[in-house]
Amino acid sequence: MPDSQKRSRFNARLSKEKLANDRERAVRQALAEDVGSGDVTAALVGVAQMADATVVVREQAVLCGCDWFSQAFAEVDREIHVHWSAKDGDRVAPGQVVCKLDGPARSILTGERTALNFLQTLSGTATTTAHYVSQVEGTGCRILDTRKTIPGLRTAQKYAARIGGAVNHRIGLFDAILIKENHIASAGSIGGAVRGARASSPSLPVEIEVESVAQVHEALQTGVERLLLDNFTLDQLREAVQINKDSDEPAELEASGGIEVDTLRAVAETGVDFISVG
Repeated sequence: MPDSQKRSRFNARLSKEKLANDRERAVRQALAEDVGSGDVTAALVGVAQMADATVVVREQAVLCGCDWFSQAFAEVDREIHVHWSAKDGDRVAPGQVVCKLDGPARSILTGERTALNFLQTLSGTATTTAHYVSQVEGTGCRILDTRKTIPGLRTAQKYAARIGGAVNHRIGLFDAILIKENHIASAGSIGGAVRGARASSPSLPVEIEVESVAQVHEALQTGVERLLLDNFTLDQLREAVQINKDSDEPAELEASGGIEVDTLRAVAETGVDFISVG
């Protein structure tokens, strides 16, 4: 079986440049929908009034989204200064101060909700991910994210999943091929779908969803890089793992469908390489 710790061709590559560009777009869009033509309530505060603010953790979490938080305030007013005492990936506890701010009071009031929305959302994603990852520790199996993200926050949430210890699957429909049952039906067969995928996008890795042990045999004959084992029982997963080991061209194995946090470890112990969770 492939070593799941090695870098897979499916592992999405989130470049710093793309993250920065997407962060800027997302923050500006979030501020535009919140502030609109102007913060009419903050206008009640004196224009010259300065203020300090502190962000305190309310429950145990994996911190994530510091750059989104800071950028929200930077977009509102460059005179706001954010001083971090924690960083993305840190495990933070109730009562812990993660950052302090100082600057014009009006501007801090205008930007606080947008900044906190990013920090809370991305910390929530990272924290939940870390909990899932902890359930498979020591098995060699890795947790994958999916495309089930909040619209407009794809790269931000995939970054948060990575901070939580997961492996990023494809970013979208453009950077890897995942053949599902509807694609197979349209192509006429598993083999036909894979041949079409290779012909249309020869440089991209191909994954195929299988729904039975019989389809595992059929899919392995095509030489695809990964099989998505959809809604397999534990016994079926073990059988698929053994079939894959005995294959001349073994593939990476990803389990998905109906998997809950309390069943993660049992699935991981079947020997699959990955478990994808939305």
